[in-house]
Amino acid sequence: MSSVPDGKKLVRSPSGLRMVPENGAFNSPFSLDEPQWVPDKECPRCMQCDTKFDFIRRKHHCRRCGRCFCDKCCSKKVALPRMCFVDPVRQCAECSLVSQKEQEFYDKQLKVLLGGGTFVVTLGTSDKSETMTCRLSNNHRYLFLDGESHFEVELSRISSMQILTDGTSPGEEDVHTYTSLLDGLCVSEGGTSRASGMLLHYKPMGSQDAQQLQMEAAEDKKVASLWLAAMHKAAKLLHEARDQ
Repeated sequence: MSSVPDGKKLVRSPSGLRMVPENGAFNSPFSLDEPQWVPDKECPRCMQCDTKFDFIRRKHHCRRCGRCFCDKCCSKKVALPRMCFVDPVRQCAECSLVSQKEQEFYDKQLKVLLGGGTFVVTLGTSDKSETMTCRLSNNHRYLFLDGESHFEVELSRISSMQILTDGTSPGEEDVHTYTSLLDGLCVSEGGTSRASGMLLHYKPMGSQDAQQLQMEAAEDKKVASLWLAAMHKAAKLLHEARDQ
């Protein structure tokens, strides 16, 4: 499935121009659907400041949440890559702050994930490990692991993710569950420990049985740690996209 080319098409929606996959099945797992706009007849007043709409005070819909606002409360145009908009779009104050924070992921962390990191990889309960490069695929839908062998993990089939971190004391190692993608459990990261590995549970294609995958930083541990930190950010977006 990962070898299928992802063609793009330009579509126009009430919210603006969007560049989306020709086949909706190949949407990025980080993407969000456009919201349904609150019907005009159901919002006689701004849903933020309660200003009454009239001929002069026009209503505007936030492209991220779909709610209705006056111009003052919905004046910012901010990039919204999670909905594939070509240009910045109008958003309310609350949504624009969220979108601006997410932009850092697309500007920085996503490039780190695409670049990859080197890890010692162990599948299941096997006592055999292999040094592999792990990177995010260009369509954001898979983790590619390459070494003497090659295999893929589809992000949409990851059920849980744990980040392994170096403990504060020598020889210790803490395990923090940042995000469980199925049940939405989020636990505080705690401390300033550097990420040193990752533990995934996922269902391989064609199987309903969960498989365990453990990755520990190898060689350039700084690059691996940055990759893991970026993956932590990605996990939060994955959970939000599933929960929409």
